Amino acid sequence: MSNLSQAPRSAIKRKAAGAPAAEGTVAVKRGTTAVDLRIYRAVVQAVMSHRLPPGTHLGEADFCELYQVSRTTVRKALQRLAHDHIIELRPNRGAVIASPTPEQARDIFAARRAIEREIVPLVIRNATPASLRQIREALAAEDQARHSGDRAGWIRLGGEFHILLAELAGNQVLLRFMNELVSRCSLIIAMYEAPGAPMCENDEHESLATLIEQGKVGEATHLIEHHLLEIEARLHMGEPGRKINLAEALAGL
Repeated sequence: MSNLSQAPRSAIKRKAAGAPAAEGTVAVKRGTTAVDLRIYRAVVQAVMSHRLPPGTHLGEADFCELYQVSRTTVRKALQRLAHDHIIELRPNRGAVIASPTPEQARDIFAARRAIEREIVPLVIRNATPASLRQIREALAAEDQARHSGDRAGWIRLGGEFHILLAELAGNQVLLRFMNELVSRCSLIIAMYEAPGAPMCENDEHESLATLIEQGKVGEATHLIEHHLLEIEARLHMGEPGRKINLAEALAGL
């Protein structure tokens, strides 16, 4: 079905401890965990890139064939995805990409606004030349994706920009919340936004970066809230109509 063999790689360097080592250098048990994480990350990245829309069925047999692993390994990855609300495990249907209702969508965006209002002041308070450079590098990656016509990459990097801010805030609890909220917002956007519309306008990210560099807490906090409200306002709370083949969605991740 696919020649999938590589783990997806984030454009942002993660700080989390305990990341699996290269597959060729780990014991069997740790190697199994590495594959489990590879499946998890591939699905999350496909969701963030809008390649796996809400309601898509995720067959265990498809994952077994794509990754050449056992159902036990696949189920571990699916359980983690369900725990993070990326998928739903439904009786008699198995795993499907979660399909938030309009009410749930509004609640998720409200939670994200509240979290990001706390994150931005912390980013400014903890700012260093190195952290500000990371923000600019993330913006440059977004620009490159946009100019190259890589819409899926642009959307994913837009989400990762927000996760980077959570990392730079230095609060691991907020970071954990943001990882979940960004993935869930990507699901909502894939479900309700008009086809072809970008998730984040890069000029707003540029303006936010400038305010952070200038240390303008109030203005930066106001902008992040306005930015998220604008994204939510573009959504059309209707029913999704697109289904996709799992191998096609995960190809290359």
